[in-house]
Amino acid sequence: MKDKSWRKEYLGMKVHSQKTRKLLENGPKSLSQSWYLQSMYNDWKSKKGYKDPDTENKGQCQSSFKEFESIISQSTKNQKED
Repeated sequence: MKDKSWRKEYLGMKVHSQKTRKLLENGPKSLSQSWYLQSMYNDWKSKKGYKDPDTENKGQCQSSFKEFESIISQSTKNQKED
């Protein structure tokens, strides 16, 4: 949801301070304001029940510690046999 309509909806969801209301209406002017706006967006999403998709890296060069240990133990066994 990239549009700004969530801001209008969020304004009506609860009571906001004048500073927060101004930020929602005009947008951020600094990095810290953008962080605060992002936290409000995340609050809005949680209240609406939206969930971000799982961002787990699947199928990329990943291994578990268990796999790592088995590789190390196999290589040490091979070195002892040589």
